[in-house]
Amino acid sequence: MDTVQISLEFDKSVFSALRQDPSGFARELRLAAAAKWYELGLVSQAKAAEIADLSRVEFLIALQRFSVSPFQYTPEEVVQEVDRA
Repeated sequence: MDTVQISLEFDKSVFSALRQDPSGFARELRLAAAAKWYELGLVSQAKAAEIADLSRVEFLIALQRFSVSPFQYTPEEVVQEVDRA
């Protein structure tokens, strides 16, 4: 796999405020970004799981923590699906 490393700097107080060590903070940051981008429809479930470094099932379960629905349908799409049934 071809990877790129990204470096971010945070004040040490961020880690204690979130009760995370830097490694845990990085995992949580990846998950939060993936969940939000998925919620906004910017990435697919599979890509969001990859960003979060989780399996797709683990990612779908983790969405509950962020109150993000695993179903990303617009109201119009729901109506279309119901009409087709």
